[in-house]
Amino acid sequence: MQYLYSFIVGGLLCAIAQILIDKTKLTPARILTGYVCAGVLLTALGLYGPLVDFAGSGAAVPLTGFGYALAKGVEESVAESGWLGAFSGGLKACSAGIAAAIFFGVIFSLLRMVVGSLRKRKP
Repeated sequence: MQYLYSFIVGGLLCAIAQILIDKTKLTPARILTGYVCAGVLLTALGLYGPLVDFAGSGAAVPLTGFGYALAKGVEESVAESGWLGAFSGGLKACSAGIAAAIFFGVIFSLLRMVVGSLRKRKP
């Protein structure tokens, strides 16, 4: 059942984003930013944690989950270090994901560059 809940919640979040892209004049960048901010806001209101508990990866993987991870990191860091933790907690919580995104972005851009140069060499 957990897989079904994850699929439904993750699919619903993606469907809402697709509707926003199709029916509004919002750019994808604004929608993505809105999703991250919505994740932070829903976490601050205590609503996103139960959704993550219910749906697992279906709620934790989309961009709202990134906002959730940022907010939880700040919350934990503030509890440990006081208000100065508000400046570092989000990055501590998401540093592995951010580093992986940068690493794989560089790897795939290099691969694309190599494949592009190989295609140009063919007669």
